[in-house]
Amino acid sequence: MAKRSRAKGKNYVLKTAKEHDVKFIRLWFTDIQGILKSFTITVEELKTALEEGKGFDGSSIQGFARIDESDMVALPDPDTFQLLPWRPREHRAVARMFCDILKPEGEPFEGDPRFVLKRNLKRAADLGYTFYVGPELEFFYFQDSDGTVPLDHGGYFDMTPRDAAIEMRKDTVLALEDMGIGVEYSHHEVAASQHEIDMRYTDALTMADNVMTYRLIVKEVALKHGVYATFMPKPVFGINGNGMHVHQSLFKSNRNAFFDKDDEYHLSQLAKGYIAGLLKYAPEITAVTNQWVNSYKRLVPGYEAPVYLSWARRNRSDLIRVPEYRPGREKATRIEFRSPDPACNPYLAFSVMLAAGLEGIEKGLEPPKPVEENVYELSEAERQKRGIVTLPASLLEAILLAEKSQLVRQALGEHVFDAFIQNKKIEWNNYRTQVTEYELKKYLPIL
Repeated sequence: MAKRSRAKGKNYVLKTAKEHDVKFIRLWFTDIQGILKSFTITVEELKTALEEGKGFDGSSIQGFARIDESDMVALPDPDTFQLLPWRPREHRAVARMFCDILKPEGEPFEGDPRFVLKRNLKRAADLGYTFYVGPELEFFYFQDSDGTVPLDHGGYFDMTPRDAAIEMRKDTVLALEDMGIGVEYSHHEVAASQHEIDMRYTDALTMADNVMTYRLIVKEVALKHGVYATFMPKPVFGINGNGMHVHQSLFKSNRNAFFDKDDEYHLSQLAKGYIAGLLKYAPEITAVTNQWVNSYKRLVPGYEAPVYLSWARRNRSDLIRVPEYRPGREKATRIEFRSPDPACNPYLAFSVMLAAGLEGIEKGLEPPKPVEENVYELSEAERQKRGIVTLPASLLEAILLAEKSQLVRQALGEHVFDAFIQNKKIEWNNYRTQVTEYELKKYLPIL
């Protein structure tokens, strides 16, 4: 939906709600970990909500506020008004809107992840750029949420009868389109019962909202079919995990600022600076793009997940891939950042990626030479010779790098930065004190 003025947006929402006999409106926002939160108002409260917002207690929301500053206001964004396709529309439809979180006095709340992304996008806009992203979210279908029993044993792009989820994918695509989200592809992924639906690229704020909507729709459609969908990065040992490769580019007006027809890679100097920034700061931002203990079970060699800090055109073992240029498709020139997983907070993940890229541009950083060989097959000595280092191997490593990072602190802002680091340290401590099944099987018989 094209952006309107707030006044026109409010009128559109009130008119559309009346036309579709909407009774309930769900107001959506996210906590710092990227978990979708919601409360519901009736259509009778809609006009007031659009004009003044609706108050709620923020002290119970993860990382939001202390008890002594708990009063928050959720102000709905009219541009995000959509009917929920999985709710019946015949007898009083249900709609949703994403909200910006404000302090009681009306100032933006610095702990709101949506505000964090808006602030980073303003930095790009002040330089004349619009940030576009196209994430590819992978997920698994399992028989239920109690285990990892797959629905099929299909592989990459497999068709029936091995792909048991074609109807679910079809219903999911239709639901996404009903919500105004464009879809380019849907297919079976590499691992058994693993799937991917790719959304059409758009501006980063719209896409962050779309990612939150996508994750809910995938789960809702799966539940409707009596199965469970998960975006957990590595739910099954020994097979590929779920990634979220993020295609990204900067536009200046209607021109792709990453494109240069005279360059051998068709990449502008600006694009190369962006790549250099992402490569330099990737270890520091990984705690945000891969924020769970389980995320690091995916970031290991051998399962198509990137581990080494390198870039290339054809090589899918690199952290950053530059898709091949096709004549006449200048606007499609982009880079693909392959380490994030789909369980991240998209508002924060897009923020730190953009911050890293802009830092590379502003500091005039140059990327190293591309590595077209399989990085995993290079010897350790060869990788050291080329200066190819690795991403952090655990959440603890990632936290310690992020905690020292001025770039991450500035991108997230003090409030979110402090709450995020504190939250992740608690998660790590909870994890490291667990006695796992692996330890019992390995050590109990011999120690």
